[in-house]
Amino acid sequence: MKASIIKIGNSHGIRIPKPILAQCGFEEEVEFLVQNNALIIKSLKSSRKDWDAAFKRMATNGDDKLLDSDISNQTEWDESEWEWK
Repeated sequence: MKASIIKIGNSHGIRIPKPILAQCGFEEEVEFLVQNNALIIKSLKSSRKDWDAAFKRMATNGDDKLLDSDISNQTEWDESEWEWK
């Protein structure tokens, strides 16, 4: 996809189509990086931010248990017909 550089006051800008903004998760602010003559625009929001802390809290609270851990009610079909491939 190509985009034209436009003049915005004393600066310049690029219009980014709304679907691209949504796909990238861009909201209010972004981060610019320049690497090897390429402009990289990154979202400031991390999709997995603070997951480590959340998982540790779950373990501490005992909330990390499987909800369907009781498989003692298997049927005959489970024993004779089920096959992993």
